[in-house]
Amino acid sequence: MKKLLYVTANPKGLEKSKGLKIGEAFLEVFQAERPDVEINRIDLFAFEFPQMDADLVSARGKLAGYGYTLDQLLDSEKEKILKMHALADEFITYDYYVFVSPMWNLNSPAILKAYIDNLFISGKTFVHTANGPKGLLSNKKAIHIQTRGGQYTGTPLQELESGDRYLKIALRFLGMEVSDTLVAEGFDLNPQRVPELLEQGKRYARIAAKEFAKELVQV
Repeated sequence: MKKLLYVTANPKGLEKSKGLKIGEAFLEVFQAERPDVEINRIDLFAFEFPQMDADLVSARGKLAGYGYTLDQLLDSEKEKILKMHALADEFITYDYYVFVSPMWNLNSPAILKAYIDNLFISGKTFVHTANGPKGLLSNKKAIHIQTRGGQYTGTPLQELESGDRYLKIALRFLGMEVSDTLVAEGFDLNPQRVPELLEQGKRYARIAAKEFAKELVQV
């Protein structure tokens, strides 16, 4: 059975978050199109996962470059690196990925970057080759749904956005097929138009979900 992982990075909750409402519209259509796909959710603000602290950075370095074995790590290092690998192992079991996040201060919430950090494991999600790194997560599809208070698309401000760009770069580095980002923006600039912009975002989400729901092609 194919599986979809729905990852959200918004502490407001569904009642207050415009992005989460748009995400739900996307999921509703995807589920209708692909009832054969199991959907699981992660709310990053309610999900415990390893952070790139001194222990984890040390453990990665020892295992990757200094010839240490797992049993030679400090207990605190071993505990965190095992959790990191467990998170990545679980992540790899999915076929479709939907990330929903707002744009905060030109980027995504920091918690999304912290989560993605756990997926960069040489030999598991990518490998080094003579031609450079190669992602191992092929035959997997991802999409980012991003809300923005300002208007960035098609304006000089577009180059300032870095959260969506980073996420797409990271997922493609890991070998995924990444769909065009679904962007809903201008909410803070046009408070009187928020209901209209929200409905527009939901409409675009339903269209994007139908395309996203297409069968993955096995290569």
